[in-house]
Amino acid sequence: MGAVLVVIYLNKEINLTDHKTICPQEYGKKNGTQTTPLTKNTSWPRCQQNMSAASVTNFSSLPGRIQDFLYYQHCRHFPMLLDIPDKCGGADRSSEVFLLLVIKSSAANHDRRVALRKTWAKERSHNGVWIRRLFISGTMGAGFEKKRWNKFLELEQREYSDILQWDFNDSFFNLTLKQILFLEWMERNCPHVHFLLNGDDDVFANTDNMVQYLQSLKDNDGSKHLFIGHLIQNVGPIRLPWNKYYIPVQVQESDTYPPYCGGGGYLLSRYTALVIYRISQSITIHPIDDVYMGMCLAKAGLSPESHIGVQTAGIYIPSHKIDNYDPCYYREILLVHRFLPADLYLMWHRLNEPNQECFADAK
Repeated sequence: MGAVLVVIYLNKEINLTDHKTICPQEYGKKNGTQTTPLTKNTSWPRCQQNMSAASVTNFSSLPGRIQDFLYYQHCRHFPMLLDIPDKCGGADRSSEVFLLLVIKSSAANHDRRVALRKTWAKERSHNGVWIRRLFISGTMGAGFEKKRWNKFLELEQREYSDILQWDFNDSFFNLTLKQILFLEWMERNCPHVHFLLNGDDDVFANTDNMVQYLQSLKDNDGSKHLFIGHLIQNVGPIRLPWNKYYIPVQVQESDTYPPYCGGGGYLLSRYTALVIYRISQSITIHPIDDVYMGMCLAKAGLSPESHIGVQTAGIYIPSHKIDNYDPCYYREILLVHRFLPADLYLMWHRLNEPNQECFADAK
């Protein structure tokens, strides 16, 4: 792969049985090796608005999105609309999946999903191991609009069988909820996958490089801690109400965040994913999903680590005379954020062209 990409990862062991789930899932009868829910769609009582949230200081002055978050911050369980319980071959056979791609996507982002299925997120065997793909989604709109979008995803699901959807509003402040719901699903259906890529649907991921990197790890087949990406540390909540990432003191009083990796994309082991899920049951939901992952890691005594190959802030090109999408700059990366579908499609195919010559090869 050219230059060697180096990362530090921790081998700290945690007894997964120490962290118990507060709300146990309901399971139905066995069907071969696959455990299925009691009903086709997991049913939970509709989560009720917490009216006491309105009593917090200066509640009426908060932006609507913050008010909504506080009203429903306690909600963790929602009905599943689309499910693929056997995606990993069943819980008992999920160890056959080496890398599970978990891609956050809204119903309207069909063009992005089309591009990903044809490029880096294509399900395939690489270097003798299997890569599998999942898109995770909520719902959009209300009334007839919501029904149309749900039907749209249902039709897409019939063709590709790669979408998990829950009945909650797919908003920026609900990304943390989306992560928790997926991890709950993973614990039930894919508990033995080796590694996961968790990322957005507008990133370019060199999944071939990811497999090569993960296979190079010594003494870690996914059973030990690993959480790598674009490390962010020594920062805290943004207190500017107009900012997308605005977090008022009513949501978090502390002025600091624990270290975390940018939510555009990061790699983690199954061990770490399950630790995060189980520890999350005792941590209040935070509206910024990547920050929340950092909170869970910190409480578990684990650390996220930086990897030079993950560039969620984009790649710096040293000259305006050079094409920003020259594939030579992307040969050794793991992930870059952000890409339009057409650029992503072109980059993937240019990187996979035979006999490609770059400046480093011309010496």
